[in-house]
Amino acid sequence: MKIRINEVYKKDFLVSESMVYNFAECTGDENPVHLNEEFAEKTIFGRRIAHGFLVGSLISTVLGNYFPGNGTIYVSQTMRFLKPVYLNDNITVIVEVLEVTDKKWLRLRTSCIKSNNENVIEGEALIIPPKNFQIVI
Repeated sequence: MKIRINEVYKKDFLVSESMVYNFAECTGDENPVHLNEEFAEKTIFGRRIAHGFLVGSLISTVLGNYFPGNGTIYVSQTMRFLKPVYLNDNITVIVEVLEVTDKKWLRLRTSCIKSNNENVIEGEALIIPPKNFQIVI
């Protein structure tokens, strides 16, 4: 696989109710703002929201499956949660190659954007790409 500095990869996801329930079951995070509509209506959000880390985990989905793909190793990830994600929101994960380190690791800008162009998560990742990658300058 060839990778270029400033290369951008995008992947769309729908954040479904079943994803929220499955994430809660998997992690044990049963905060009622995610699971209970009556409770969530009384919060600043006015309705149920997805777990921030559920949405952030979509970045991992992209890195491990699509870009750079199978064999990618996560070293670190920063995330700033900027806006809530509601059930049935469409999210685009955007990954941009910022730098190749001296170890041939990749520093990436990571973002999750709603379909209305609101940035909901921004951050940076450091990854070890799969063995089959090449940097094209």
